[in-house]
Amino acid sequence: MCGRFTSTSTLEQLAATYEVDEVRSEPLPTRYNVAPSQQIYAVAVRRAGEGERPSRQLGQFKWGLVPSWAKDPSIGNRLINARREGLATKPAYRSALSRRRCIIPADAFYEWQQQGTGRSKLPFAIKRRDGRPMALAGLWEVWRHPEHRDDRSVEPLRTCVIVTTEANSLLAAIHDRMPVVLAEEDWGRWLDPDTPLPEVEALLVPAPSDLFDAHPVSSLVNKVANEGPELLTPLPPPPGGPGTS
Repeated sequence: MCGRFTSTSTLEQLAATYEVDEVRSEPLPTRYNVAPSQQIYAVAVRRAGEGERPSRQLGQFKWGLVPSWAKDPSIGNRLINARREGLATKPAYRSALSRRRCIIPADAFYEWQQQGTGRSKLPFAIKRRDGRPMALAGLWEVWRHPEHRDDRSVEPLRTCVIVTTEANSLLAAIHDRMPVVLAEEDWGRWLDPDTPLPEVEALLVPAPSDLFDAHPVSSLVNKVANEGPELLTPLPPPPGGPGTS
């Protein structure tokens, strides 16, 4: 799964990295401990009119998907990760998978490794070896309160979810799941709502292990209120644990 990540690149850096046509967001705070229910950046494509090129936009979404048919937005508290298995058939995700896919930028993400047979878990930070932000596969939705469905003067709630897959060989020693990290050459196909569904589903695979570094970090990250670059400070790796080589 993916329950926390970092967002440290600037709005300008992200716009350049993902080659967006329009920025539709005010700058968000730099965060080293992004948590569900917070506002995050996401890149999505706006459908074009006839004869127009689709527009790639960088905007803000609340982390935790609220399907358009939901009676209230509290369902989003549970829908922070979407397993790739069954996405096309699950009511909460199938519509978004077909038409509303996004890229969620993350400079690093955290996973927790079970320690022995007890409840203790050791957090790890995972990031790209080249230092570039990752493109996490996401789905997005627009939700309107039932009392305001036809009132376009009321701003809707825009939400998103991170798609996960089985872990690659490096991260399997930490957790059995990881977010889908899209290769740059696949960004266009993922975002394009006209990409055939079989091609979309073929992208939901583990990214290569050699793309990442992984190192244990302090349990400070366990508490949402904790923030700052010290959350990424490496701890000595546990005996036999995954390293950065």
